[in-house]
Amino acid sequence: MKAVIQRVTQASVTINGVVKSAITSGLLILLGIEDADKEEDIEWLSLKIVNLRIFNDANKVMNLSLKDTGGDIILVSQFTLHASTKKGNRPSYLKASKAETAVPMYKKMITQLENDLGKTIQSGEFGADMKINLLNDGPVTILMDSKNKE
Repeated sequence: MKAVIQRVTQASVTINGVVKSAITSGLLILLGIEDADKEEDIEWLSLKIVNLRIFNDANKVMNLSLKDTGGDIILVSQFTLHASTKKGNRPSYLKASKAETAVPMYKKMITQLENDLGKTIQSGEFGADMKINLLNDGPVTILMDSKNKE
């Protein structure tokens, strides 16, 4: 499971001209799911995300987590995070899970984040043509991969 975690001062997801989700201070997370992902990947990634100390404290030091700040999350499924560009110029998405596997995992991730954060999170819509608007704060962008826990 791969995630691109972006600290934002605002973010929104628009589908067919209608805003589906919007937050102010918090995280916009792009999530890529592959067939090898399990419950353990969801649990590990969720705990890392909500406890990641990437928000400024009173001394302007990144020392606070999303839990500390009370910030929000928008979680967006993004299969292109599993693109392989090894051959040619057209990316291959063979590692990305198909909907029958990815949708239940995406829903479990939403539930896990809500449980770990202690509040409802916002989301995109799996498989929809989404327009993402964000104001990256910092900018702070973190890449995480549950198969490469660095």
